[in-house]
Amino acid sequence: QVQLVESGGGLVQPGGSLRLSCAASGVTFSLYVMGWYRQAPGKQRELVAAVTSGSRPNYADSVKGRFTISRDNAKSTVYLQMNNLKPEDTAVYYCNVHWLSYNYWGQGTQVTVSS
Repeated sequence: QVQLVESGGGLVQPGGSLRLSCAASGVTFSLYVMGWYRQAPGKQRELVAAVTSGSRPNYADSVKGRFTISRDNAKSTVYLQMNNLKPEDTAVYYCNVHWLSYNYWGQGTQVTVSS
């Protein structure tokens, strides 16, 4: 069974920081593209950041320069460092692993940015 467990979400004021973690099990972690998606109420799920098996990162324009994605293959974990958070970053954040036709999702962790 493949499991992705997210942690690190919470409530933060604008300008603050959070670090999300996603621990994977049941997959050959190093083969997969790891990604973070988010979904706000009434909106479609969108890609926030992804990192390839070769550790090449990609970011949505809305988070570029503020968020950093990284992976630790030894720990089968992907991270999302979120700095200078804005109210529009409020969403449920989902971890995703992708390789060929394989696509797995975590349960999500809530991030709320509010004063």
